[in-house]
Amino acid sequence: MPQAAFSHVTHWVFDLDNTLYPPSARLFDQIEGRMRAYLMRVLKVNDTEADHLRRHYWETYGTTLAGLMREHQVDPDPFLDDVHDISFDQLQPDPTLAGLIRALPGRRIVYTNGTRPYAKQVLTARGLDGIFDAIYGVEHAEYLPKPEQGAYDRVFGTDNLSGGVAAMFEDEARNLAVPFSMGMRTVHVAPTPQDLHYVDFHTDDLNGFLGQILGQVQG
Repeated sequence: MPQAAFSHVTHWVFDLDNTLYPPSARLFDQIEGRMRAYLMRVLKVNDTEADHLRRHYWETYGTTLAGLMREHQVDPDPFLDDVHDISFDQLQPDPTLAGLIRALPGRRIVYTNGTRPYAKQVLTARGLDGIFDAIYGVEHAEYLPKPEQGAYDRVFGTDNLSGGVAAMFEDEARNLAVPFSMGMRTVHVAPTPQDLHYVDFHTDDLNGFLGQILGQVQG
């Protein structure tokens, strides 16, 4: 039970992919396929090498894009436009989640390693459009990705967000290390928990977890 752990929170930061929609939607299968095709085309490698590089850059730099920019000076915008050109048919509106997020006391924010236009498409498909006060993408961090400290500094600085009154919900556990160090409450939203000192809470049911928070906050 979250109990009083969130009673001080006035800024609620949500990752997008596999956080505000279930992993079973498998949008990243489409994105990863487009990444492989992009790498094959730009770097002149075969499918196996493209997939290896995609994973290597993600593990090393935080995103595939960051690796391409650092090692190959790839222009980020054409890459981002290409890989996010996917179908959203697997996403279903979730009015319960929309109501829970709308009821959170304070400022509600989306922060993704994708782009703002992509995030808006996902939120629309989930029936979550119009309930967030701000949507930040990797472009707002000058293309630095989570989990880099500089990415959070840029985005949170733009929003005038103070870690001491904020919480972050994220499916990728490593992306919670910096928010934890900034004093934020951290929630790992994923099927499987990880025993990490910078994860305050784990949940595989975002709706249920938010319901617990709201029950405590509302007394």
